Amino acid sequence: MTRTIVIGGGIAGLASAALLAREGHDVTLLESRAELGGRAGLWESEGFRFDTGPSWYLMPEVFEHFYRLFGTSAAEQLDLVKLDPGYRVLFEGDAQPVDIRSDRAANIRLFESVQPGAGQALDRYLDSASETYDMAVKRFLYSSFESFQPFLVPDVLRRLVRLGRLLLQPLDKFIARYVRDPRLRQILGYPAVFLGSAPNLTPSMYHLMSHLDLADGVLYPQGGFSTLIESIAAIARAEGVRIITEARVSAIRVNADKTVHGVSYIDGSGQPHNLDADIVVSSADLHHTETELVPAELQTYPERWWDKRMSGPGAVLVMLGVSGALPQLQHHSLFFTTDWGTNFGQIFGKKTSVPSPASLYVCMPSATDPSVAPAGDSNLFMLVPVPADVTLGAGGINGAGSATIELIADAAIAQVAQWAGIPDLADRVTVRRTVGPADFADDLNSWKGGALGPAHTLRQSAFLRGTNMSKKIAGLYYAGGTTIPGIGLPMCLISAEILLKRIRHDTTTEPLAEPLPARRFGPDAAPAESAHRRS
Repeated sequence: MTRTIVIGGGIAGLASAALLAREGHDVTLLESRAELGGRAGLWESEGFRFDTGPSWYLMPEVFEHFYRLFGTSAAEQLDLVKLDPGYRVLFEGDAQPVDIRSDRAANIRLFESVQPGAGQALDRYLDSASETYDMAVKRFLYSSFESFQPFLVPDVLRRLVRLGRLLLQPLDKFIARYVRDPRLRQILGYPAVFLGSAPNLTPSMYHLMSHLDLADGVLYPQGGFSTLIESIAAIARAEGVRIITEARVSAIRVNADKTVHGVSYIDGSGQPHNLDADIVVSSADLHHTETELVPAELQTYPERWWDKRMSGPGAVLVMLGVSGALPQLQHHSLFFTTDWGTNFGQIFGKKTSVPSPASLYVCMPSATDPSVAPAGDSNLFMLVPVPADVTLGAGGINGAGSATIELIADAAIAQVAQWAGIPDLADRVTVRRTVGPADFADDLNSWKGGALGPAHTLRQSAFLRGTNMSKKIAGLYYAGGTTIPGIGLPMCLISAEILLKRIRHDTTTEPLAEPLPARRFGPDAAPAESAHRRS
């Protein structure tokens, strides 16, 4: 039986472990922290429950496909509700917010009400987004790019000219061909932020994202995103994965013939351990894996490679328990500044600074889920995009973070209070926690303290993002948001499936057939308890 170690207990690590165990591997997963989830974490205080990371449930068919690989479904695993409105947008200097509805027809009518002719334009835009999305799922997202032969098929070849334009033209220029109103342009451009990028840096190929929120609608798993992590962890355990928490990997060990030998890790009591393996999969941050865990002479992506890459944004997270209801906000609310191009320039430019005011995001799951806050109270999660810069500092509880982070949080609270018409918001806060770029670096080993990973620019998308296996160490593979296909929970699930394809040398581009065959044990398989050699 193939002895496999998975580093990292976020969604990509858990999904990778589950898939490989289903394949017949003997899998041990090592997570450095006491809890699973990675960026999709959970924090609780005084009856409030906060998702500390992802909060948008998009691409539902990706989650459904993953569950069906194991003979179950999203409906069996999660209590999903559709949000309507999907989200609210508040614009600087505009007293009238815009609510994005749960279906395509309603949003076409909405765009028409804002700008005559924009409804028909949105209809065309979403047709293009839907076609591009379907093409991406069928031909690109589930590909390991191990071979380019599968792309030489009629449906790709006849679209080559169009695909070329979509790759080379930035998203903001593409959007400008459809709508004039700056508010509508911002609504269509904002999905670039989900990709850790900016509309002027993101290839217009990613206009496909608008298919997700403006046509498909936005879902939410009751209980929060920790229920998603719990469900995938349960699947992994049911497949036989051993999960060890408080196990910080300190090195990936390599044999003299440049094959992987295993890992070294430090347990919660500070004791060192060695764990042998035939395969090691790191779902940890790729920069950390390559520059800290792999010997310098065997790094596929050394520091000089990263010097030429662009990080996605950093973030200041603000978690607030607020007394009373906040009807001025929806489950998801976006706050857009008038000159948000300047905002993006401050975050991604050569000379960075913290935007003020900032285009920011507020999540209030208590609008949908009574389990996340005491009865009658509100749970707020604010995300303020900032440069990926650890020198901005770390957050803390009840104002104990670094001065810079707490000032950014104060400004965000004041901005939301003013724009949404909640003048007493700050006075009603009973629970407060902040998180800064230094926390992302310290807790998640995130490159430059970024909140998401490498930005989805042209040079950092698809096969240009990098490969999901080491070119210098046989048996070392990668998964997660910092490798292919990219950022976001659905992409992380796909990355786990691409990993399995890579190990199989499967160069197909479509999702695997459902369900996967039941776990296979060969006649020479060692018992699970003794499959690994420990020292």
